[in-house]
Order: sequence, then C-alpha cells, then structure tokens
Amino acid sequence: MSDADKQNTTSQTNGTQDHESITQYITILKNLAITNSDFFSKDSSENGQRLYISFIAIIDALDALLPRVTEVQARAKEFDFNAETPGNGYRSFITVFRLALKYAIEVNQKIILKRSSLLFRKNVLTKEIESCSHMLSSLEVCFKHLQTILSWSTAGNLFIEDRPVEDLVSVCQDINQYCFYGRSLGFQFCDSLKNVLQFIALSMAIFSEAYFSEGSLISKATNSFMTTTKYITDPEQRAKRIVNISQSADVDFCKAFWFLSESELMNQLPSVVSPTVAVCKVIVIAPEPLSLNVNGKEIEVPVPTSHIGLKSVQVRLISYHVRKGMLGTKNKAPLEPPSKGLIIHCHGGGFVAQSSKSHEGYLRDWAKRLNVPILSIDYSLAPEAPFPRALEEVFYAYCWALKNHQFLGREKILAVGDSAGANLLLSTTLKCIDAGVPIPHGIFAAYVPTLIKFAPSPARMLCMMDPLLPFGFLMRCLKAYACTSSDAPRVASTANLYASDTESFEEVTESDLAELQAHKSPVSEASDTLTYGSLNTLNSTMEDDLNEKDVTSADIEKSQKCMADIVHKYVLGRDYLGSLFSTVTRGESDTDTEGTRNSQVDPESYSSSSTVQSSGSFQNRLYGFVSLIKSRFNKILGDRGFIAQQKITLDAEKPNRLWDELCIPVPNNPYMSPYCASDEYLRRFPPTKILTVHMDPCLDDCVMFAKRLKSLGNHVTLDILEGLPHGFLNFSLVSFHFNSSIIQPHQISDIKRCSRGLESMRAENERIAEFKQRSVTA
Repeated sequence: MSDADKQNTTSQTNGTQDHESITQYITILKNLAITNSDFFSKDSSENGQRLYISFIAIIDALDALLPRVTEVQARAKEFDFNAETPGNGYRSFITVFRLALKYAIEVNQKIILKRSSLLFRKNVLTKEIESCSHMLSSLEVCFKHLQTILSWSTAGNLFIEDRPVEDLVSVCQDINQYCFYGRSLGFQFCDSLKNVLQFIALSMAIFSEAYFSEGSLISKATNSFMTTTKYITDPEQRAKRIVNISQSADVDFCKAFWFLSESELMNQLPSVVSPTVAVCKVIVIAPEPLSLNVNGKEIEVPVPTSHIGLKSVQVRLISYHVRKGMLGTKNKAPLEPPSKGLIIHCHGGGFVAQSSKSHEGYLRDWAKRLNVPILSIDYSLAPEAPFPRALEEVFYAYCWALKNHQFLGREKILAVGDSAGANLLLSTTLKCIDAGVPIPHGIFAAYVPTLIKFAPSPARMLCMMDPLLPFGFLMRCLKAYACTSSDAPRVASTANLYASDTESFEEVTESDLAELQAHKSPVSEASDTLTYGSLNTLNSTMEDDLNEKDVTSADIEKSQKCMADIVHKYVLGRDYLGSLFSTVTRGESDTDTEGTRNSQVDPESYSSSSTVQSSGSFQNRLYGFVSLIKSRFNKILGDRGFIAQQKITLDAEKPNRLWDELCIPVPNNPYMSPYCASDEYLRRFPPTKILTVHMDPCLDDCVMFAKRLKSLGNHVTLDILEGLPHGFLNFSLVSFHFNSSIIQPHQISDIKRCSRGLESMRAENERIAEFKQRSVTA
C-alpha cells in the first residue's frame, strides 16, 4: 500500500470515528433531554415550563443539526494541509459542536440527579439549560452558513473572495452571539484556561463601564465597583455587555483594554515569574540613512517616513548570557562567546496594541532554553500609524540588525513572530526579496493572519464565540491597519527621534558609553535604554551651523544645554521619575473639568532632590501620589466628550450595523497580505514553521498559506494544537501547560481535551441508566 493510500485510509478512519462519536453524543443528549422534558412537562411553575421548553428546543436543534454536521464533516478533509495534520475551520466547528454536546450532557445529567431533591436550584439550572438550548440553536445557524461557504468553495480554498458583498454580509449576520459569552463562555478551551478566559471577559465588561462612563475619577471607580457584582452574579448581563462592546466600541477601546497588559503590575510579572536574564535592554535606533553591503553592492535601506514622519525605532535586546561584543553589555568576566544565532521577534496585538514588554514573559523563557539572544521590535501602532508604517519600521530594524550583527548574534538569523507580528515578518521577508537584502534563515509564525481583508472563511466565524478576539475587535483592528487615513498626523520633530517609554533593569556602565561612542551610539544613564544613532552627529551639526552664523560662545552653550534637555526628557523616558511616594507634582491642576482629558505627567514636573523631599508635607506627598494615579487613569481613558451617546449605543438593543461599517474593500497587497504574494517570491522563502490552534480565527489563514508554500516546493511544517485560544503564548505565565513546553510545540501534544472521550460518555450513560433503573425499582 502506498503512502498516499495509507494517508487516505487514516483520514477516512478518523472521520468515521469522529462521526460515530458525534452520533453517540447526540443519542445520549437526546435521551437525556426527552427524559427531562417528560419530567417537567407536568410542572406548571414558571421555571418548570421554561425547563420543559428548553429541553424541547434542544431536541429540535439536534434534529436540525445532524444532517448539517454530517455534510460538513464529510467534506472537511478536502481542506486539510495534509493527512497527518488534520485541521481547518470546518473541523474546528465540528469539535466545537462535540464539546457543546458534552457541555449540554453534563447539565442534563446534573438536572436528572438533582431535580427531585429539596435542594434543587431550579432557577439557576433553568438558566443553564436555556444557555445550552440557545447555544445549540446558534450552532445550527453556524452550520447552515458553513454549508453556504462550502457551496461557494472551489478546489479546497477556505477563503471566499469572489462573491458579491451582499452575499458575504449575509454570512454570520444572524448568529446569536450572546449564548457564547454567558454561562458557557470558554467551554471549547482546555480546563487550565477556562477560568483565565472568564476573568478576561469579566474584566472587559467592568473596564467598559469605566471607559464609557462620565464623571470624575471617583465616580468612575465607584461605578465600576457597583457593576462588578452585577457581571459576576449575572453571566447574561456580562454576555450582553461583551457582545454590544464588540459590535459598537471603536478601536480605541480595543487599544485601551489590551494595553492593560502594559500596566505596572504586569510589567513586573516577567521579572518575578520568568527566568532571570543577564541582558534586557531597550535600544533606540535613530532614523538616519542606512545601507547594507551585499556581495559588494551597496543597498540603501529607506528610513520609515509614512504617516507619522521621522521617528526612532525601538527594539528590546534579551539575552540569558552576557556575550563578548554584545551591544550595551557590561564587561564582566567571564563572558560567553558570541552567539551563533539571533532571533528577531515581532509581537502580536492586532497591529494596534501591546509591545515587546507585554510579551517579555515567554521571550525570557525562550532566551534561556534556546540560549540565543532575542531582538524584539516595537513597531508603531495603528490607527495612528497604519500600513505601511509598521512594515517600514520592522524592515528598517531588521536591516539594522544585519548591519550590526557583531553586537547581537552572528551567522544565523531566525524571524519569530505571533499574530500581527508574524504577518509583519512574512511581509518583511517579501521586502527583503524585493530589495535584494539577505532573508532570514528560518521563519516561525504563530497563529498568523495572512489575508488582511474581509473574506469569510469557516475559521473566521469562530470570532462569534471567541472571548479574546470577538468579531468586532478583529475587523476593527484589521480596518485600522489596512485603511489609511489622509488625516493621519505627521510628526518630524527632533524630540520624536529619541522618544521612549521604558523600564529600568540595570544601568549602562561607562564601558557601554565608551564602546558605543566609538560607533556614534549615545547611552542614556540610569536607564535600560540605549540610543544608537546620530545624537552626537546632530549635536556637532548644530555647533557647525552656529559657528557658520558667527554666533557667540554663549549661544553655543545655550544650544548644547537645549540638546541636553532633549536627551534628558526624551532619551531617559517618562519613567525616570524617582520614587513614587517621595516625588511632588507641580504639573496637575485640581480644577480639571469633567469629561476633559488631563494633561500627561511631565518628567520635568517632578523633583527628586532631597530638599524637596525633606520639605514636602504629608499633604503634598499625598496630593502628588493621587495626582499621579489620576493622570495614569485618565491617560488610559482619554477624552470622553462623546461618552453619553456611546453609552446609549452600547446598552441599546438595535440591529447590528457592524457589517455595513466594516465591509470595506481592501487591495490584495502582498506586503499587507502575504498570501497574495506571487509564486516567484514565495518560492524563495526560507524554511517556515507555522504554529496555530484549532480554535483560532486565523486558522484558515495559516492552513492556506502553508498549502501555498507546500505547493511551491518550499520546506514548510504546520502544527495545530488543541484546546488553546489565539494568543496563547501570552498566557505562559498563568498556565502550567506552556511553561514546560512552549519552545517545542510538538511537546504540547499531550494537552488534554476538555471532553473525557467516548468511553467516558458511555460510562456516564450506563450510570444514568442504572440510576433510572434503581428509581423505577424503588
């Protein structure tokens, strides 16, 4: 028997087993629902009749689902990457349906065991079984749309791009999402993450109350506190809030909520939980002309200028060991030899949020386990810096790393990214091919979107039930990045060349300063930020200009002082503020009006001198502390002049206009959507490893891109993990599953599914049958 025949046989066997398991689950659930409906048909109370109606709805939904699921399941294998890697959006929905059946079976069993008890909580279990019936009804609508997408699909293509807009809008528009964000939230994920996802959903609902409420800091905090109990005790209210946020909130809310991961507490978490590293420094690369010598040919690298003008590019260097020649390291003995490799990393965040700091937890672990330095790029974020700004900066930083590899890592360079960051690295590889720049030696892309446009696919429908990436969030992030605005601000001031916002890990020594000055690379003392670029050149240029104008030495001294102020204010960063409790603010006013954004805290408004500290009264210190907290809170919430109207929009139950707002044409630009690149360019890709999960809305993007590379003869592997959500790498600090195996994806294959398998279900069915027999005998 040939390998192809073996693969087909294996696929058919797996498909048959899956179909048998689903049929068994449906049989078990229908029997339980019939038993419960017969019991509560005689209950004339309100909850009793609600229970009866819910059981009947479950039976009807199962009858409607079975033929739809059977059709989708029969064709799902047509869209796999290969027989050894079964996975696509169709299979994901089959898994979701199986887990929904398991969840409904557990609730039905709970009711059977407790319905005759005096402690039977009829009101609570009524809501749970109603949630099950709504969930199965919504899945029936999902599978109806999956059948429609199947009828449109051709030649194993998971994307639908050639249909009229009206047809595309009809897909998913009438799906009831509320049932997926209530009591059953996170049912499709592994047990270790369910509580984490529920906490995130609860936090989103509570944060929205503060974000969209009017009033002062105290009133917002009070309002948030009062609504916390409501969302904890009433999952239906939480579900309504989350869905309405997803449909109505703009991208600014997405940015504000996701930037909570950048809070001071979360910033300190990696240093406590993750491995200690010897080097964790931020390098600020000045936007100046850059050229690479490739095979004797000088290649000019364009400086990023689109949308926001000249602005420095910030990168973070993480290394477990201090190595010889490494940029910004201390001269401690013994030094490790230079690394033979370097990882260039780009963080995720939907192109609109997060940074290298929010991903530092697993980057530290990687730096230790792989024993390779990591250079993580902090690119500018949309919507202030839409396409192609982030790509320009990543390409510029990549070329800068190639030019300065002797300070970072030598020989081999691997490009590693997740989500939006992986997209940028794939696009950067295309730019390298186009410009003649050496490409990375390998690419690792985790749950990467490869087609940035509104093109329905079965996996993208998973957004209808995703607690981390609801559909509205996904579409608004893609729109913010892909749709440029002519009104985007353009900034090209000297201050922006050296702006940074970093946290201090260790001071830069005099040896750093001496080493970097030799390469015209100034160092900010008392900070982990290294400014690599043209500060000295800029200062000397100012002196030359002043001398040409025949000015006095006092003018030169004044200009140098001005430049020193710029360095102090912008290079050291806004966190160079001294102790939180011992500083006194002079920049905040106690006459701020409601609904008006307070000015940001200015480093110059703080004083760390001993005189001020000793003379400051308790009231002044308390005022400084409260003002600092207030300013940071308002920095997150921003201007809320439109809040009253926005709040009404969130709370109102009105027709969903999300599709009309977000269904916008996006060009097939390969630098935005690597899946659209030509065969000529994709053939030149290095070995590529793609990692995704079955419940990822970007699963089909990964499968289709991997299939394209494979069809062109490229070396590509695809791993699809079970039970995990999009962005699971960020949960490595809170889930033990990942801390031991995050670097080697094949080791995560032993993560258990939420269901206990067919044998367990049969055992439960036998136990219920035995229980019923005992009841009849009694």
